[in-house]
Amino acid sequence: MRWVDELTTAARETATALVDHDGTILDYGTLNAAVAECQRAMRDHGVQPGDRVLVVAENSAVLVVAFLAAMRLRAWCVPVNARITGAELDAIRADASPRLTLFTVAASTDAAAHASRLGATTGAAVLGRALTVLADPTARPEPVQETPDQQVAALVYTSGSTGTPKGVMLSHGNLMFNALTTARARGFCPQDVIALATPCTHIMALSTALLAALSVGATVRLQPRFTVDGLLEALADGATVMTGVPPMFEQILRKIDAGEVAFSAPRLRLIGSGGAPLDPALKSRVEARFGLTLNNGYGLTEAGPGVTSTVFGPVRNDGSIGYVYPDCAVRIDAPAADGTGELLFRGPGVMLGYYRNADATAAVMTEDGFLRTGDLARIDPDGAVHLVGRCKELIIRSGFNVYPPEVEAALMACPGVVQAAVIGRTVPGNEEVLAFVTTDGSTDGPAIAAHLRDRLAPYKRPQHISIVPDMPLTSAGKTRKPALLEGFEPPQAG
Repeated sequence: MRWVDELTTAARETATALVDHDGTILDYGTLNAAVAECQRAMRDHGVQPGDRVLVVAENSAVLVVAFLAAMRLRAWCVPVNARITGAELDAIRADASPRLTLFTVAASTDAAAHASRLGATTGAAVLGRALTVLADPTARPEPVQETPDQQVAALVYTSGSTGTPKGVMLSHGNLMFNALTTARARGFCPQDVIALATPCTHIMALSTALLAALSVGATVRLQPRFTVDGLLEALADGATVMTGVPPMFEQILRKIDAGEVAFSAPRLRLIGSGGAPLDPALKSRVEARFGLTLNNGYGLTEAGPGVTSTVFGPVRNDGSIGYVYPDCAVRIDAPAADGTGELLFRGPGVMLGYYRNADATAAVMTEDGFLRTGDLARIDPDGAVHLVGRCKELIIRSGFNVYPPEVEAALMACPGVVQAAVIGRTVPGNEEVLAFVTTDGSTDGPAIAAHLRDRLAPYKRPQHISIVPDMPLTSAGKTRKPALLEGFEPPQAG
């Protein structure tokens, strides 16, 4: 088993490794030299093996260099999206106790704002720019392990879309399994150019895009944050692989269909979706426009992240999340009569545990090593997995189970609906179903309700449909449902 920092050492030195946020091109020789440079700078700031190095970042070469430098030092990298709030960052810093906090100020105004608020200072130069850093000499290192499957590589905090973020300890082995498995399954090669607009501070982009690409000597084109124009420019310039979350594809289609942007992707060979449920109607629209199968995958931070993907089986036209990763296993815990229950997962990508939270770790791990995903699913006889919803989001309406993704799919099939989110709300003696949608302006609440009458049983239909200007999102691009519920006010009777 290999260490993460060994990923880039076998690539041809003159091959392009990264296209930075400002268009700067780094070959693998330059990348490896910058990693050594950053490694020395971190050591000068007191970083030792077992220390935490927190990187407040948006996609940029400095983020990649800092991550790999921490790996070489056997420190733990704590990648944090710069778009989180000051309070969220402070809570993560308090929990992680980093020896060094580094800010990618050149690529992110939000990172610069955090650095200014916290009093960060100028450090050594890497890639021709001075690092912006904050050191804490009181931090203490964690024990260092001798093997890649036991040594923590990354401490990745969960997005907090359903609760308080927790620090997930992922080993070098966890990350390498996901990176190498993804690279093989997608046929990555040195000639590939990966257009990467999803944040590398989150596990999906980090291990199944960035590290997977670097493992084969491919090129990664970094976009600090997603814009339709920026991503389409990367495709027109010859990107071969693009992965994203469903709202990204929705925004791309909207602008193309409105004639606001031109679509050209001469070398594009593979597209994939993950991070959130993929509506079958959106999948069909994307495939018609791109002329490619839109692969669908499912994972979670605690699995590093890969659990299932459609690349591991025959092409599917439904909303299945695909088939389990090689050398892994899934099962349904306590299935209901229809086969639905909590999805459990076991494999080489499963985390070492939650940092400083043994009780939370024990709560999600079974005695035989399966991870409780917290997601409801069912498995077809051929092994295809279908996600039904989150255990915590299950709505029980008049004694019947209502799964939000099913209602959301029906809403998304309504003409004029752009995004949909369904939440349960407790009322005296029952739960009611609330729907929140964004639209293109061509529909309204009564029309949406009429659309649902022919598609959903009465108990599944929302009691209230609210049209909102936009969906509150986490930094990972997932809908932050609690925020919708906080702002909800039921209409007054009469």
